[in-house]
Amino acid sequence: MTRRRFVQGAAATAAAGLLPVAAFGQPASPAMRPIPSTGETIPAVGLGSWVTFNVGDDPELRDECAGVMGAFFEAGGRLIDSSPMYGSSQPVIGHGLDKLGRPPALFAADKVWTSSAGDGPAQIERSRRFWGVERFDLLQVHNLLAWEAHLPLLLEMKAAGKLRYVGITTSEGRRHDLFEQVMRSQPLDFVQFTYNIVDREAEERLLPLAAERGMAVIVNRPFQRGALTQELEGKPLPGWAAEIGATGWAPFLLKFIISHPAVTVAIPATSRADHVRENLAAASGPMPDTAQRERMAAYVRDL
Repeated sequence: MTRRRFVQGAAATAAAGLLPVAAFGQPASPAMRPIPSTGETIPAVGLGSWVTFNVGDDPELRDECAGVMGAFFEAGGRLIDSSPMYGSSQPVIGHGLDKLGRPPALFAADKVWTSSAGDGPAQIERSRRFWGVERFDLLQVHNLLAWEAHLPLLLEMKAAGKLRYVGITTSEGRRHDLFEQVMRSQPLDFVQFTYNIVDREAEERLLPLAAERGMAVIVNRPFQRGALTQELEGKPLPGWAAEIGATGWAPFLLKFIISHPAVTVAIPATSRADHVRENLAAASGPMPDTAQRERMAAYVRDL
């Protein structure tokens, strides 16, 4: 399947996933995308926790993170992603969930990250206690570390009803060949990798393969950990950005990502409530078509 045929053929499916949602008691309307393995829909923008939620035991900073989470749920968000690799992020998320009264909209996504096959179950249980959830919605093998041991464990947990979805992750373009092999051979619900307006390698193989295999896609590093938005700060948006409802660089960059027909959800991380609202707002309103997406990428490339 060529990239052109894939994009054209899947565009209608993506458009069908744009549905209104209300979460945490507040009306909101981010675009919703289906999880292919079940048809369940989730908002096209989630919340990452790498770096931004690694604030240790500082009570003021923990409460600020809880405020970010509160704004996220109020704006219609659901999926929060973390990992044992992310320092104190897991207990900070648990603190926020407690402070917010355990929002029922939560879609809890975490990872197993240990080179020891025997340590996987204990690590997962520790993560679950940090979050304070009965079970995770999604567990992923982080960066394919010891995936041959951990993936069968996650699939067993799913079969036993202790987990809803199973996935794998990578970032920054690493190990795509192995990642593709695992995607082709394993019954995954989710895959997570890097994709943004300048890092487009995933368009060639991983995104089409996810669509072909019926796997939901979580996009990490949508802003290159802030480097991309910092580089673009102060530079003018194109006048035609209003056509896709982009009022700033963050919405512009997110709309490029989530308008790809194979993308399910992007997970920008932030420590500011106003930014999380802006990110969720990017998942509503008009979305760029194929021609507009290429125009967006060319504009950024030429700056």
